[in-house]
Amino acid sequence: MNGMQLTGQVLVGAALTAAFVAQLLRWLRVLQREHYNPASMITFLARWSTPQVGPAKATRSKRDKRPFTLSHACLVALCLGVLFDSTVLLIGSTVVYGVFCPVGLSIRGRTSALQWTRRLKTVAAVTVVVALVIGVLGLFVPSHWLLASVVVWAVPMMLDLLTRALAPLERRNAQKFVDQAVQRLRRVQPTVVGITGSYGKTSTKNHLNDLLSVDGGIVASPRSFNNRAGLSRAINENLAEGTRVFIAEMGTYGPGEIAELCSWCPPELSIITAIGPVHLERMKSLDVINEAKFEITQKASTVVVNIDDVRLAAWPERLSAQGKKVRTAGSVNEAADVRVVPRGEDIEVLVDGVSLGTHERPAGVQLTNLACAIAAALELGMLASDVMKRLGRVQVVANRANVLTSASGVVVIDDTFNANPASAESALALLRGLDVSGKKVLVTPGLIELGPEQYPENLKLARDAGAFGVDLVVVGRTNVRPLEKGYGAAVKRFDTRDQAVAWVRDTLKAHDAVLYLNDLPDHYP
Repeated sequence: MNGMQLTGQVLVGAALTAAFVAQLLRWLRVLQREHYNPASMITFLARWSTPQVGPAKATRSKRDKRPFTLSHACLVALCLGVLFDSTVLLIGSTVVYGVFCPVGLSIRGRTSALQWTRRLKTVAAVTVVVALVIGVLGLFVPSHWLLASVVVWAVPMMLDLLTRALAPLERRNAQKFVDQAVQRLRRVQPTVVGITGSYGKTSTKNHLNDLLSVDGGIVASPRSFNNRAGLSRAINENLAEGTRVFIAEMGTYGPGEIAELCSWCPPELSIITAIGPVHLERMKSLDVINEAKFEITQKASTVVVNIDDVRLAAWPERLSAQGKKVRTAGSVNEAADVRVVPRGEDIEVLVDGVSLGTHERPAGVQLTNLACAIAAALELGMLASDVMKRLGRVQVVANRANVLTSASGVVVIDDTFNANPASAESALALLRGLDVSGKKVLVTPGLIELGPEQYPENLKLARDAGAFGVDLVVVGRTNVRPLEKGYGAAVKRFDTRDQAVAWVRDTLKAHDAVLYLNDLPDHYP
């Protein structure tokens, strides 16, 4: 091999290395954002390869054909390179794909950068080592450039397999933090309140904390620290001596996860807020979600149940048969033990049919969530008279149906942290009911993780917006087809929420209103 050939080989190797690194950084960010779920690699590769997600094939119209993207062009060029044994096509297509594709899935990230945690470093290091081993072995085969190209294209698949392989190691590493949390719980001995639900659990947790915190000794798990790692961290970092009540939010992506949390952080009092199609993409059916959420009751002696929810209305009989004490809560269902009922601009609190009085309605607070929090507070020993005194402390959770007026006079509803059909319906009703004389605008990327229900739910959301006379602004491409079809008229479209916000600021004026519903991170197309 002469000097020119060697230089060419080095340059090609450097280009392929750059392509591999670019792909690795992109997909590591997706993996981290999806909580190291291995299956997310293939799911998001499919989303970015066919960015405009549409209905099932049987209902797709001719105009709903997928667009031909740069990724597709590179794949065609790769196949032609293999077919005609063209090294230029093979390497060129791979380098272009690796550096630039999928178009829109950035390396650095617009809404969230990579966090180089120990776990991420481990996954990255192992992936690089595997790629290097394949690269070295490839030097001894005639088609080494083809093998190197495959490594670049296969980064998502490699991360999928290696994350699965490393899972037992990660679980062992995390166990020491769980063990520390168990020891701290045994030493401090707080009353543990476990809260779960497809939605409403964070709000209910915060409302309960608002009611109880006056007396001191109350610790609630922060933000959405609701899985094994987050809950153990919340305990180890926040559970101080003298803590009387620990309020633990418990989430799940599948059966067995809440049961595992309860095995080492057993709640004496459990609260269930709702059953809905959130994470239906992973759990496949509402029946599976129902049983996964029911796991939070296994260790509890008392369970607070929202019986406004039709599925949860069947729980009290089942729980009573197991010897549990059940306290039902709600706003609409008149059979609820604890009810929070709207009375004009106020609310009335009723316990076992007896009114505790009325109070000014806390702005933006969902009444069913508040009823669940009040029921739990009473079970924890709060006096009924104190409940009414402390209702003024209850605040709406940030980014969940917060209503404010901007400096320009535009009324803004910030519901960017809600992404389920029930919350979307409620937020849209809130927008519809605003007393403004100008136009009303919905800015949304639509609803996600709803499995087979995602298309019809987004269709319904857009239809409702159109029926209410609301202008629709669609962000991103994930749900553009059902939103456009459901709306039935021209919609504004932007690639990012920042672009949509800029349009709102330039277009809307005093006495207009805008609802920001959901905010997808930028690893979604």
